[in-house]
Order: sequence, then C-alpha cells, then structure tokens
Amino acid sequence: MKTRIMFAILLLSLLGCSDFISPVKSTPGPESEYAFNYWLLNNIYLYEDELPNLQEDGDSIQLLYNTLKDPYTTYTPPSQSEDKITHLNTSMIAGDVGIRYFNYPNLEHPIIIDRVYPQSPAGKAGVPRFGSIISVNDIELTGDKAKVTYDSILNYSKTIRLLVAYKGETKLYELQKETIFAPTIFVDTLFEDSSKGYPGIIFITIEGFKPKTVDQDSGSYGELKTYLKSTISDKRVRVLDLRGNLGGHVKQSTLMADLFVSTGILSTTLSRSLNPDGESIHTSSTTKAKAGDPGETGNFIILANQATASAAEIFIAAVTELTDIPLIGSRTFGKGIGQTTFFTYAGGVATITNYQFLTPKGNSYHKVGIPPKYECDNTIGEVCAAKIANKLYGVKSSYQDDSVLAKQYRKNTDETKNFEGGAIEWTNIDTYLKVFNDLHR
Repeated sequence: MKTRIMFAILLLSLLGCSDFISPVKSTPGPESEYAFNYWLLNNIYLYEDELPNLQEDGDSIQLLYNTLKDPYTTYTPPSQSEDKITHLNTSMIAGDVGIRYFNYPNLEHPIIIDRVYPQSPAGKAGVPRFGSIISVNDIELTGDKAKVTYDSILNYSKTIRLLVAYKGETKLYELQKETIFAPTIFVDTLFEDSSKGYPGIIFITIEGFKPKTVDQDSGSYGELKTYLKSTISDKRVRVLDLRGNLGGHVKQSTLMADLFVSTGILSTTLSRSLNPDGESIHTSSTTKAKAGDPGETGNFIILANQATASAAEIFIAAVTELTDIPLIGSRTFGKGIGQTTFFTYAGGVATITNYQFLTPKGNSYHKVGIPPKYECDNTIGEVCAAKIANKLYGVKSSYQDDSVLAKQYRKNTDETKNFEGGAIEWTNIDTYLKVFNDLHR
C-alpha cells in the first residue's frame, strides 16, 4: 500500500493543476485510480469522522464517493472531465448564436429575446433585444411547440435564420453558430422616466464568478471592474443583483468584493490540506482588501434570494460587513464550505470539500445563510429594490408592481444541493511536487 501511496503523490504533483496534463501511465488500471482517490480523500476531506467508512480496496470510485455524506464531494470520470472543467472555469458555449430568450405561451409568437451577447454572431449582426422571433429557418414559431422547435433547430443547424419583429418592423438575420464566451455581468436601467424626473435605477446582474468569460483575461472580475471604471461618475443608485447566483471561483468572488471595500479582511478560510512534508494539516488564511477601487464610492444595494449561494455569499458577507451597502431580498442559501478540484491519475476530476469560510466578523453562515437587512417578502425584487432606494437615497421612481419586471429564478433550494462549482479552488501543484521530492531523497 505504501508504494501505491507514494506513486499517487507523484501523480497528484503532475496532474493537480487547472491545465490538462497527460498522466505518466497512459492506460492506468482501475485499481490505481481507486487507490489515488482513496488517498486523496483521506488526506484532505473536511469531515474526517466519515473517513473510517471508506473501503480501502475497492473497484467502484463512484461508490467510494457516495459513501460520504457531503453532496458537493464528487468524482467525474475521464470521459466527462473536459466538459466539467470548461463549465467550472469558463462561460464558453460551443455552437451558439449568443441569444437568450423568454418563452411567453400566451403570446402569438412566444419567443422574446431577453439578452444578446455583444461579441456573439447575434450581437455583431444587430439582433435587437426584446425582439419577437417570428420564425427560425423558415419555420414559424407559434403555440406550445415554439420553444421545442426553436431549441431543436438551434441544436442541430449550423446556419440560423431568424425573422425578428421589433418596434413595428420585421427583419431577417442569417447567423452562423460559433463557440462564444458569454458575459457574466449584465447591466439594465429600470424605472427611468425623464418626463417625471425619475433618473432610473441601474441593476448590475452578477451571474457567476468565472476566471474566463467574455473577458478572457480577467473573467467576471474584469467585466465588473471595467463597467465600474467606465461609470465612476454615474451617481445613480446601483443594485448588485445576485439572485440565483450559485457561486464559482473563490478568488473571483473576493477580487470582485474588493472592488467595493477599501480595508479589512474580506474572508477567512479554514482548510484541510497537505503541508510540504506530506502531512494532513488544518490551516487558516485570510484575504485582505486594498484601497483605490472604483466601487468604493457611490450608492449601492445588494439583492439576493434563497438561490444565492457559496462564492456569492462570500462576496455578500465581505461587502455588507465592511461597508454600509445593505443586503435586501431574502435569506441566502447557506453554503459556507468550498471544494478543491484535482485532476486524477486517469484524467478524471476529483472535487473534494476541504474548506470552511467565515465572514469578515468571523461568523459562519453554513446551513443558515445570510439574512437581509431589508426583507422583500413576496415583493418583486426589482420593485423592492426601488422602494429601498427611495427610503435610503430618496430616489424617485414609479415602482408599481409590474410583473414584466419579474425574473424567474430558482426558488426551490433542493435544486441548489446538486450544483457544481459553488466555491472552488484549484490545487497548488508546488506543494505536492515538494512532497514527492522529499519522499524520494
């Protein structure tokens, strides 16, 4: 067993980074992959009291992981690992035109364009947001089958011809599908009416925390920072909308929180990992804010709901505890643990819970969530934000209860238990490489 453990350490040192690296042995047997994952779990899995339940010698890696109670500790086989890594690290969409839509069954033509990604085929062609798609590839979209028809043609056709009606005009757009990177930050201005002196309220929707998005260098952080820098003179109230945000990379979330915080500890991480001598240890680390970022001035509100989780909660805790920016909406999901992601011997992906997160004030929100300062009850989030903006900043707006403003976010928290990449980190290869070298002196 000792030989297998030493070999596993070597493999982890070679494969434990966020780039795909070919394993030393190209066709490993199932025993080697099982032994590697067994060793990995025993050395870093957070809930150590469960480890005696693991079977040391087995042939089912999925059974090994299913023995553990934590639903976020998972194994992805090699055949699915590339798709998972793409999903966790990027907003890349293979074969798309860059359109999101709403489906309104009560309309004659139910497919209404909700978002158009600027750097996508649809964005470059000038497809209008809020346009109604009359037909796709010469097939009219009407009735209950409109959504299924549109999705099917989009999935199986390379050329997409959209007939779109917008403001009384109809235009045909011919688009070629591409691999695109979707934005994770979207900006909308609501409740604006210059005739009544209503300046409007800006809603900044933060959909995730990914290191590679439409901003392929800085990811979600780069998108948000660019927007804030370009609008630093805008004095209107801005709502940071994190409803339905299930998280992502921890570093991205703390970098984005730092945009609004000038000083203090953004987050404390308690972790179980390996030290340079190959010993399993518990450590504590902090991430501190730096001053001089564009979000440190201005009037902001954070909007969240029960499907706001994990890295999104790290962001919320940092900003609300270190600034006077209030949280409104409903209590967040309450996932105050995180995972490290490892490449395995055979090219699979091990995602293992080995982190706990504390707020700047040292509080844990795991399984309890973060309560809002202002509860929205059953009020539409946008309307609630407008009312709070009026209460705190005197912003005038016609915030009537307009159902058109309502967005359909996941409210069933049971769905959130199965999401991937809520608060993830990639392992540092240097630590494990030193472990291997020390064992072979």
